[in-house]
Amino acid sequence: MSKTYYDPADLRKFGNITEWNEELGKKFFDYYNQVFEAGALSAREKSLIALAVSHVVQCPYCIDAYTKDGLQRGIEKEEMMEAVHVGAAIKGGATLVHGVQMMNKYDKLSM
Repeated sequence: MSKTYYDPADLRKFGNITEWNEELGKKFFDYYNQVFEAGALSAREKSLIALAVSHVVQCPYCIDAYTKDGLQRGIEKEEMMEAVHVGAAIKGGATLVHGVQMMNKYDKLSM
């Protein structure tokens, strides 16, 4: 089996980012952990959002982490896939809506 560029074992090393700048690393993890606490949204809802965003930003570490987190929170595979499709639709729509900018520029330049 060939090695991938992203080593899944590196996900377990995420906490190590504090080693090279303890103050900023601690601030990040304090923020990160607070974001994922239940609030107006449940921790389960936040996990699904994180899974969708993970796909949009194409982070394999995040995909692994939030797939596992979702399973631990009882999120079904159909819910996960639906969340991924929501992310894909937003990403696709965001790409296409920028076509309006192109159309406007084309119209301006071709006059």
